[in-house]
Amino acid sequence: MADLLCKPFGTHGKVHQITPASAGWRYVGFSLYRLRPGDVVGETTGETEVILVMVEGKAKISGAGQDWGELGDRVDVFEKTPPHCLYLPNGSGWQAEATTECTIAVCAAPGQGGHPARRIGPEGITLTERGKGTNTRYINNIAMEAEDYCDSLLVTEVFTPAGHWSSYPSHRHDEDDFPRITYLEETYYHRLNPAQGWGVQRVYTEDGSLDETMAVQNGDVVLVPRGHHPCGAPYGFEMYYLNVMAGPRRNWRFVPDPASEWIMKRDA
Repeated sequence: MADLLCKPFGTHGKVHQITPASAGWRYVGFSLYRLRPGDVVGETTGETEVILVMVEGKAKISGAGQDWGELGDRVDVFEKTPPHCLYLPNGSGWQAEATTECTIAVCAAPGQGGHPARRIGPEGITLTERGKGTNTRYINNIAMEAEDYCDSLLVTEVFTPAGHWSSYPSHRHDEDDFPRITYLEETYYHRLNPAQGWGVQRVYTEDGSLDETMAVQNGDVVLVPRGHHPCGAPYGFEMYYLNVMAGPRRNWRFVPDPASEWIMKRDA
């Protein structure tokens, strides 16, 4: 099994590259670029569809034979404003020229050519509250099940206040038994505010065959191949994460950990 905690391998250019082969699974790919003004990067999508997420900063982007102009708005991800994103189908290419310092996430999963290239956000993305008490967090849905932009990708942003928990009560989506549960691999790209902070993420199965608890730092990526996967932000440090999910069908159905299912029932 691949290491679940992936540290950035640099500070400039491509700093993450997670493929199905490197992760030991079948569907999700995730890359991240940190660029300076004037930097130019590009890729072809091959057999995957891609959503480019402008995490921070601005870039001029072309893709799938179109000029999409300058995308991006927020300077700091913790502004919590809706992101500018671009969907590109399989069999296309893209190029980005940074016009400011910027961070671009490349979210990938198998594509079947069922959807055209299109901008996603900031229009139509609204920060929404989820949870109660110290389980409260705030969501920017980029391309979840209700948004029919993609063949297989599910992508969302989550902001977790300091001292709160997220992806909690614990749940899993690691079986292909729709509508009870769906099999979805998942990545978490973490950011902390202030940047010198840290958070925690646990990935575990009920039988204990997988049980890892990781201290995540600013810029880390956590892989969730199976099992439950809650994360927490200590007092004083706000947490952001960008989720990418994909599996054999584009539905998000999960089952809770029996140990914490009572919390869901109480808060329903």
